Amino acid sequence: MNASAPPAPEPLDVRWIHGSPSAKHNTDPDIQVFEYDERTFILRQNKAVHYEAPFLFLLFGDDRAVLLDTGATPQEEFFPLREVVDELFELRPPALQRPGYQLLVLHTHAHGDHVAGDAQFTGRPDTVVVPADRDSAWGFLGFTEDPDRMARLDLGGRVLECLATPGHHASAVTYYDPATGFLLTGDTVYPGRLYVADWAAFRRSIDRLVAFAAERPVTHVLGCHVEMTREPGVDYPVRTTHQPDEPPLEMTVEQLHEIRRAIEEIGDRPGRHPYPGFVICRED
Repeated sequence: MNASAPPAPEPLDVRWIHGSPSAKHNTDPDIQVFEYDERTFILRQNKAVHYEAPFLFLLFGDDRAVLLDTGATPQEEFFPLREVVDELFELRPPALQRPGYQLLVLHTHAHGDHVAGDAQFTGRPDTVVVPADRDSAWGFLGFTEDPDRMARLDLGGRVLECLATPGHHASAVTYYDPATGFLLTGDTVYPGRLYVADWAAFRRSIDRLVAFAAERPVTHVLGCHVEMTREPGVDYPVRTTHQPDEPPLEMTVEQLHEIRRAIEEIGDRPGRHPYPGFVICRED
């Protein structure tokens, strides 16, 4: 794996499942798996299973893999996340097929639609699940003493760079993968409603992401939801379970700058503020 030369920022070659007009007509899998490369997988929960339809990320290193988030549904019969992850472990490259290869479960933040499947991994051999609450998650990455540090998460030949990015949620973490150029932003940045619980913290986090991305070859900014339509500034209503007119999941570094400019325009005004590729919902 050549982490020094990530691929060009071309669109992801995937058509995401986007729900169905009715449960009777739903023929999509409970979890869609997209193989970006043999060590990088993006998973999407079916909107017919849960309207949040979060995206999850499974990244393999030489020594261990990390699963970022566990989705919105705890029951394996409706959301067989562990089964899917185990199948992907069985298919991993021969060099990674050895006893003791570990799975680390981390999170982008602690909201319920990102942690519901944690219990599916209880008792799984060679697995560590780090709770998503701020004390546990930030303590694991060393942010408790220094929230401004950049933590490095070594998977073996693949080192993720991790930033504390509160604002949407106090426990939020963004992960950068030099091997792919992915900037994994959770619910801090995605093509949808950016709910901001702490405005000052959100502003600092976006500033930090803009500065960070200026020094890294970011191919895609990947959040955990799609809530916008393809009509600029128009989002799907909350609890929508069928989104046939979705834009791509992937966003750009320029859109980070657009969010930064939007923060300046919004200023001290709480409420809902639509922009072409996202909606900022300031709660405080």
